[in-house]
Amino acid sequence: MSQQSHRSRPREPLRGSHGMSRPSPASHPRDPSRNPHGMSQQPPRTHPRDPLHGIRLDTIVEQLVERHGWAKMGRRIPIRCFLQDPSMNSALTFLRRTSWARQKVEKWFIEESLKK
Repeated sequence: MSQQSHRSRPREPLRGSHGMSRPSPASHPRDPSRNPHGMSQQPPRTHPRDPLHGIRLDTIVEQLVERHGWAKMGRRIPIRCFLQDPSMNSALTFLRRTSWARQKVEKWFIEESLKK
């Protein structure tokens, strides 16, 4: 009696979960609200638990500088990058490396956003 090893059996096509094969893309109607790459063209929605979802750090700092200026930012959060020769580059570098300072800036931004 000849036994074949499991390696000689023909392979079955890959299937999705529970043994069901995936439907082909041609079987689904095209959604006009999506671009050819499958990404939604609508603006990003806010995340229910994260008020900063989709807002970049540079946008946060730019808006705070426009509203208050570097001097007031330095009085509220006394860090050298706000007080001595302030610039966007130095502020962003420091805030990206220093979590406690970034948290204070983000908290300030959120407080102002909720007042509106």
